[in-house]
Amino acid sequence: MKRLLNLFLLAALPAMAQVTVSEAWVRGTVAQQKATGAFMTLSAAQDSRLVAASSPVAGTVEVHEMSMSNDVMRMRQLDSLALPAGKPVKLVPGGYHLMLMQLQRPLADGDKVPLTLEIEDAKQVRSKVTVEAVVRPLAGGHQH
Repeated sequence: MKRLLNLFLLAALPAMAQVTVSEAWVRGTVAQQKATGAFMTLSAAQDSRLVAASSPVAGTVEVHEMSMSNDVMRMRQLDSLALPAGKPVKLVPGGYHLMLMQLQRPLADGDKVPLTLEIEDAKQVRSKVTVEAVVRPLAGGHQH
């Protein structure tokens, strides 16, 4: 009976998308700059999707993709980003990234930026992953 109850309880719990975040960082800003990028590596235990993100330092956070088309770099917002099971997905300058817009304040080297990622698994169950991304200096790399 106890085993049956345990099986029932396990079946009743929603399957949470197990996503780990590593190497999270945000590009620093200068005064009056209202947007920047956040970068990290996402690894999912099961097929999942990054469907949304938020941060208290930004009015809006969007999932974006940079790509080359006819020798022109283009950026576009994505509805979601696939996170295949067991395959790390890198969010990097010039590729997939989070765009933090309507910044509330400048982001200085060494600051910590809280981010909440919303993940949806293959059964369309959503869960949230929180992370603190370190601000890195503005110098070098891709700029929005």
